[in-house]
Amino acid sequence: MRITRKAFLGAMAGAATTSMLPAARAADVTLRFHQMLPPQATIPSKAIKPWAEKVEKESGGRIKVQRFDAMALGGKPPELFDQAKDGVVDIIWTVLGYTPGRFPKSEVFELPFSSGKAEPASKAFQEYVQKNAMDEFKDVKLICVHVHGPGLIHSKDPVTKLEDLRGMKVRGGSRVINVMLEQLGATPVGMPVPAVGEGLSKGVISATTIPWEVVPALKVQQIVKNHTGFSGNTGLYTQTFAVAMNKGAYDKLPPDLKKVIDANSGQVAAAVFGRAMDDGDAAGLALARKGGNNIITLDAAETQRWQRAAAGTRAAWYKEVSDKGLDGQKLAAEAEALIAKYSK
Repeated sequence: MRITRKAFLGAMAGAATTSMLPAARAADVTLRFHQMLPPQATIPSKAIKPWAEKVEKESGGRIKVQRFDAMALGGKPPELFDQAKDGVVDIIWTVLGYTPGRFPKSEVFELPFSSGKAEPASKAFQEYVQKNAMDEFKDVKLICVHVHGPGLIHSKDPVTKLEDLRGMKVRGGSRVINVMLEQLGATPVGMPVPAVGEGLSKGVISATTIPWEVVPALKVQQIVKNHTGFSGNTGLYTQTFAVAMNKGAYDKLPPDLKKVIDANSGQVAAAVFGRAMDDGDAAGLALARKGGNNIITLDAAETQRWQRAAAGTRAAWYKEVSDKGLDGQKLAAEAEALIAKYSK
């Protein structure tokens, strides 16, 4: 095919123009972020995604956060913390209670009827860990810790009084929560949250302890129709979470990129994750209401019965941590003071 002089000059001009355009910059660093829930769940969609996008933007595109949901990189949820510690992945989000006894100082935030809204309690937990429990995270670069909102019970049969729980197989998400369920008369069944839907469907459990925010992702409002909450400003329980980074991956970053990670760690990140939990609670509750589910709020007198029944959990925890050389009462007082500080 013969090329005319005009076509040749036009092609050369186009090539010159293209060569002057800025090239798309490839990321200097790719960080693999691994977690247990499907991408539409509250934390992946409302906390991890915006956190990752903010890090990418503030790094000028030099950091790329590659997100892997629902254990896509393998392993089981209780293995996530070690995946970050050992460098199998770069960053994880996990439930601290999935590895019983590993974070004894942090467990204080799981004690019954301790906290309510997730954002202020997450800020309190972050300050508490920075003051009292950083040794529990010495093997990782801690991005943040946080908690979820008021914990409640979702059940096949209505739970309107303490006696209704007797002998009921109830999923608990941590060692402390399982102790509490025993104190309340239930039969605790430990399982990670991704297994809850199947556990309820197959009758392995008759009820589960989860906050409202995770209900839609697991379709719990379709499997069970009864939801029992409590009077007052605190929930039955809460769980503790951490976002952690492999130390080696952090140490390899140049100083300016370390500053980007640091600027999106600590209280800033704890607030993001806690706020996402609170927003997710509102969405989950609205969905259950829309489905016509039976939403029960125990009155003040019945709530106090549950509080008295669960009080043994606190006493048992004090004794356990005392055997490890920890002053549980002092740690609990510190946690309560910080929750009150941030809840004002």
